[in-house]
Amino acid sequence: MRRCFWGGAVALALFAALVPGGSASAAPDTGAEPPPLERLFDNRAVSDDSLPGEADFDGSGASLSARDLTAAGWTAGRALTVQGARLTWPGRQPGEPDNVRAAGQDVRVRGRGDALAFLVAGTGGDAVSGTGTVSYADGSRSSYRLTAPDWRTGPLATKAVALPHINTPGGQLAEKARLYVVTVPLVPGREVVSVRLPLASDLHVFALSVRAAAPGWTGSWAAATSGYPAVGPWSDRTVRLVVHTSVGGPRVRLRFDNTFAAAPVRIGSATVAVQARGAAARGAPVPLAFRGAAGVEIPAGAQTFSDPLGFAVPADANLLVSFHLPRAVTAVPVHRLAMQRSYVSEPGDHAADASPAAYTSVVTSWPLLTGVDVGGGPGSVVLLGDSITDGDQSTVDANRRWSNVLATRLLHQNVVPRYGVLNQGISANRVVTDRYPGDGVSTDTGGVSALHRFDRDVLAQTSARTAIVFEGVNDVRWGATAGQVIAGLRELADRGHARGLRMLAATILPCEGEARCTAAVDAERVAVNAWIRNAGVFDGVLDFDGVVRDPAHPARMLPAYDSGDHLHPGDAGLAALAESVDLRLLG
Repeated sequence: MRRCFWGGAVALALFAALVPGGSASAAPDTGAEPPPLERLFDNRAVSDDSLPGEADFDGSGASLSARDLTAAGWTAGRALTVQGARLTWPGRQPGEPDNVRAAGQDVRVRGRGDALAFLVAGTGGDAVSGTGTVSYADGSRSSYRLTAPDWRTGPLATKAVALPHINTPGGQLAEKARLYVVTVPLVPGREVVSVRLPLASDLHVFALSVRAAAPGWTGSWAAATSGYPAVGPWSDRTVRLVVHTSVGGPRVRLRFDNTFAAAPVRIGSATVAVQARGAAARGAPVPLAFRGAAGVEIPAGAQTFSDPLGFAVPADANLLVSFHLPRAVTAVPVHRLAMQRSYVSEPGDHAADASPAAYTSVVTSWPLLTGVDVGGGPGSVVLLGDSITDGDQSTVDANRRWSNVLATRLLHQNVVPRYGVLNQGISANRVVTDRYPGDGVSTDTGGVSALHRFDRDVLAQTSARTAIVFEGVNDVRWGATAGQVIAGLRELADRGHARGLRMLAATILPCEGEARCTAAVDAERVAVNAWIRNAGVFDGVLDFDGVVRDPAHPARMLPAYDSGDHLHPGDAGLAALAESVDLRLLG
């Protein structure tokens, strides 16, 4: 089994092995401190719609629309948080230099964290890559490889924001322009002092920062954004979400994500409370703040964290997270399959209401809210999965997903640290194929592929220590070969290891009897499982297939564990999965 430990010379050697083109060596002392990125800006990417000729992003006169950026909330000098990294959109006016073409420049960047985050785009027609160098305060350095998707042809599934137009000297085109946040690993614990950009002139860098770690915080609950469907419309409504914690703590902070959106969303106020029953709070809900303010506007594609709040979060308990939406919301990023009833109010700000009286509508999804962190704790285990991890066919409102059972086990043992458990399952999700294309109002809420959401849903999760990958059945059910799924799983393992995560994989469950689970599909499933068990790519294997299959008929689930649809385990089957986990593999 592959192990990943960090420390001293071993850390640098391992880092070099994990990063393509990587190296770790003593950095030369030039004696001169490099300038910040904005002093190196040499390219104009943004134009006023009435003056498209004032910028030339790609060398052929095309540029980004200043009006579109403003409509998305990406205004000059605004700090944006994307994938846990805080980046500042250049504080420049249209027609002024606002990005740098990567040409091996040294840039002053300081901080400690798990990753280096770049706000980038390529302009060569295809993705552009190059290798750069990170220098640390102790004199060491490491190399990284940065790939920037193209601003006109890159995948919408991984973009930070898409803008609806492109300005050209001949007029405005109704064509989407993309900007990307790309992260690359750092040697953990070392202070970054500067970064050398790659030598790749079609790679444009708008912003750069160290993604800080989250010492003192543990993820207790999380949900992955699965799409951007139409809602309501909700106008002057308060949403009250019911979420179930794994671990508790004396402080809390919440994370809201405006993933996949084209426009900002405004939260007027927000509160947290312990649930009494339904939409009723146990005691008065406690107000949250956002950089000292009662509310916050979240730009398109960005996220926000509430300020730390002294609030006793109980373990293994339901919270009520309430937030007022003062403006009309017609579509919103959601986690569709909550397996939990939540509530929407009558008009008005009812976030502070302890009474359930105003909450007259029920929703079965989780919009906007993506994380609950608690103070202290040892960190978190992240479960990357599909509908089985999502809890499909488990009892609604009962918290009987296998993630819940695993979290309870962790709370009542002393073999490994009592980690938080973060459920990042999405119903219908696949390893290698997007169900939702990643942009626009969606009818499909199966999410972008595990490969495309791995940075956001695993690497950027609060204090992630271990990840469990439990996906693949939807890929083979919809025509993917075992080789394609194996290649995707291998990439996930490599990317997790490069960030110092312990990576575990679970075998795919049998599903004979479900319409798409033919004998040919089962052969592909068996091949994937054989690779998971024997390849040694992951640090450990959870043989979930062996737990639930019928020994007399291995292509089929045991009836006692089958929910009845032959694809998803019921409550008993989900509990059996969680109870089978050797907790020592998590430590």
